[in-house]
Amino acid sequence: MASEIIIRTGGEADAAAVADLHAESWRTAYAGFLPARVLGDGMADERRELWQIRLGADYGEPADTPTLLLAEGPAGELLGFCYLVPEPDGRVLLDNLHVRPGRTGLGIGGRLLRAGLAAAAGPVRLEVLQANTRAVAFYEREGGVRTAEGTAEFAGGVRRPEYEYSWPAGAVSGRTP
Repeated sequence: MASEIIIRTGGEADAAAVADLHAESWRTAYAGFLPARVLGDGMADERRELWQIRLGADYGEPADTPTLLLAEGPAGELLGFCYLVPEPDGRVLLDNLHVRPGRTGLGIGGRLLRAGLAAAAGPVRLEVLQANTRAVAFYEREGGVRTAEGTAEFAGGVRRPEYEYSWPAGAVSGRTP
């Protein structure tokens, strides 16, 4: 399956599809970790607005512009995405990495992560909920090093413990493509 996946750079025209996948992934991956009010119907509308703003914004210099990478299947269907945001300290935040529910475990996430690491202009970091043990195990298998602990904040004052994982600049994750 992973060999049939195409990774491409996304843009403003992809905002709605990315938002829908983002909402679907959150509802599936975070059920049980976050209250239903955070994952409810309004969240899908919030994701659509968020991605329209993110992908329609002018960030100025190319070095300051986030990168959206999409994983598409042979028929052009969106299977996953990752979003990389340059930070002022020279690091790159992997702000999102989501694979369509029902398609996890097929190598899509690994392909996206490796593409993101290759595209990043500096060291990469991400934050993941501690309770999301499947994602924690994935990032550790892919060579991520736990570098910090913190607290994620969600709508309505919901707070959950999280880890930060990091990869050095030019890192290649632990698996082969």
